[in-house]
Amino acid sequence: MPRVTLVLAGGPGFPGGSEAHRYEMEAALDANGGLDVAAWHEDPRPWPARRYRPGGQVRTGDVQHDAETGWSLRFDSTPEARELTEPLISAGVLRPGEYVTLRDEDGRDYSYRVVGVE
Repeated sequence: MPRVTLVLAGGPGFPGGSEAHRYEMEAALDANGGLDVAAWHEDPRPWPARRYRPGGQVRTGDVQHDAETGWSLRFDSTPEARELTEPLISAGVLRPGEYVTLRDEDGRDYSYRVVGVE
Protein backbone atom coordinates (compact mmCIF):
# COMPACT_ATOMS: atom_id res chain seq x y z
CA MET A 1 0.00 0.00 0.00
CA PRO A 2 1.51 3.38 -0.93
CA ARG A 3 2.53 5.96 1.66
CA VAL A 4 1.08 9.38 0.78
CA THR A 5 2.89 12.45 2.14
CA LEU A 6 1.15 15.85 2.41
CA VAL A 7 2.78 19.16 3.39
CA LEU A 8 1.02 22.36 4.39
CA ALA A 9 0.60 24.59 1.34
CA GLY A 10 -1.38 27.37 3.03
CA GLY A 11 -4.06 28.31 5.51
CA PRO A 12 -4.78 30.57 8.51
CA GLY A 13 -1.45 31.70 9.96
CA PHE A 14 0.54 30.01 7.19
CA PRO A 15 0.02 31.96 3.95
CA GLY A 16 3.23 30.51 2.49
CA GLY A 17 2.71 27.01 3.87
CA SER A 18 5.11 25.01 6.01
CA GLU A 19 6.98 21.82 5.15
CA ALA A 20 7.32 21.12 8.90
CA HIS A 21 3.52 20.62 9.08
CA ARG A 22 2.81 17.36 7.33
CA TYR A 23 0.78 14.17 7.27
CA GLU A 24 1.68 10.70 6.12
CA MET A 25 -0.88 7.99 5.49
CA GLU A 26 -0.82 4.52 4.05
CA ALA A 27 -3.80 4.05 1.78
CA ALA A 28 -4.98 2.05 -1.22
CA LEU A 29 -5.65 4.25 -4.23
CA ASP A 30 -8.10 3.60 -7.04
CA ALA A 31 -7.22 3.78 -10.76
CA ASN A 32 -7.78 7.56 -10.72
CA GLY A 33 -5.44 8.16 -7.77
CA GLY A 34 -8.21 8.72 -5.20
CA LEU A 35 -8.70 6.91 -1.91
CA ASP A 36 -10.27 3.52 -2.64
CA VAL A 37 -13.52 3.11 -0.66
CA ALA A 38 -13.98 -0.58 -1.57
CA ALA A 39 -10.42 -1.43 -0.52
CA TRP A 40 -10.89 0.43 2.80
CA HIS A 41 -14.06 -1.55 3.58
CA GLU A 42 -12.42 -4.85 2.62
CA ASP A 43 -9.19 -4.33 4.57
CA PRO A 44 -9.38 -5.76 8.11
CA ARG A 45 -6.42 -3.64 9.21
CA PRO A 46 -6.58 0.11 9.87
CA TRP A 47 -4.76 2.30 7.36
CA PRO A 48 -2.07 4.11 9.42
CA ALA A 49 -1.78 7.90 9.52
CA ARG A 50 0.77 10.20 11.20
CA ARG A 51 0.61 13.92 11.93
CA TYR A 52 3.83 15.95 12.28
CA ARG A 53 4.15 19.42 13.82
CA PRO A 54 7.31 21.45 14.59
CA GLY A 55 8.54 20.75 18.11
CA GLY A 56 5.61 18.43 18.76
CA GLN A 57 5.17 14.76 19.28
CA VAL A 58 4.16 12.73 16.23
CA ARG A 59 0.46 11.86 16.47
CA THR A 60 -0.44 8.40 15.22
CA GLY A 61 -3.85 7.30 14.05
CA ASP A 62 -5.68 5.97 11.04
CA VAL A 63 -7.64 6.79 7.91
CA GLN A 64 -11.42 6.66 8.36
CA HIS A 65 -14.32 6.62 5.92
CA ASP A 66 -17.99 7.36 6.53
CA ALA A 67 -20.58 7.09 3.76
CA GLU A 68 -22.20 10.38 4.87
CA THR A 69 -19.21 12.52 5.81
CA GLY A 70 -16.44 11.06 3.62
CA TRP A 71 -12.78 10.61 4.51
CA SER A 72 -11.02 11.76 7.67
CA LEU A 73 -7.84 11.20 9.63
CA ARG A 74 -8.35 10.13 13.26
CA PHE A 75 -5.53 10.48 15.76
CA ASP A 76 -5.30 8.71 19.10
CA SER A 77 -5.45 10.60 22.36
CA THR A 78 -2.19 11.24 24.20
CA PRO A 79 -1.47 12.44 27.74
CA GLU A 80 -1.12 15.94 26.23
CA ALA A 81 -4.06 15.94 23.81
CA ARG A 82 -7.49 14.43 23.26
CA GLU A 83 -8.47 12.23 20.32
CA LEU A 84 -8.49 14.28 17.15
CA THR A 85 -10.39 13.80 13.90
CA GLU A 86 -9.55 15.95 10.88
CA PRO A 87 -11.87 15.64 7.87
CA LEU A 88 -10.43 15.50 4.37
CA ILE A 89 -12.77 18.09 2.86
CA SER A 90 -11.47 17.55 -0.66
CA ALA A 91 -9.56 14.29 -0.82
CA GLY A 92 -9.17 14.64 -4.59
CA VAL A 93 -6.44 12.91 -6.53
CA LEU A 94 -3.42 11.88 -4.49
CA ARG A 95 -0.55 12.40 -6.90
CA PRO A 96 2.53 14.58 -6.37
CA GLY A 97 1.70 18.22 -7.09
CA GLU A 98 -2.04 17.84 -6.39
CA TYR A 99 -3.78 19.55 -3.44
CA VAL A 100 -6.18 18.39 -0.75
CA THR A 101 -8.00 20.30 2.00
CA LEU A 102 -8.03 19.25 5.64
CA ARG A 103 -10.20 20.84 8.34
CA ASP A 104 -8.66 21.19 11.81
CA GLU A 105 -10.42 20.70 15.13
CA ASP A 106 -11.38 24.40 15.20
CA GLY A 107 -13.12 24.21 11.81
CA ARG A 108 -10.39 26.00 9.84
CA ASP A 109 -9.49 24.69 6.39
CA TYR A 110 -5.88 24.19 5.32
CA SER A 111 -4.54 23.31 1.89
CA TYR A 112 -1.97 20.51 1.66
CA ARG A 113 0.16 19.59 -1.34
CA VAL A 114 0.85 15.96 -2.15
CA VAL A 115 4.64 15.63 -2.22
CA GLY A 116 5.02 11.88 -2.32
CA VAL A 117 3.22 8.65 -3.17
CA GLU A 118 5.62 5.77 -2.57
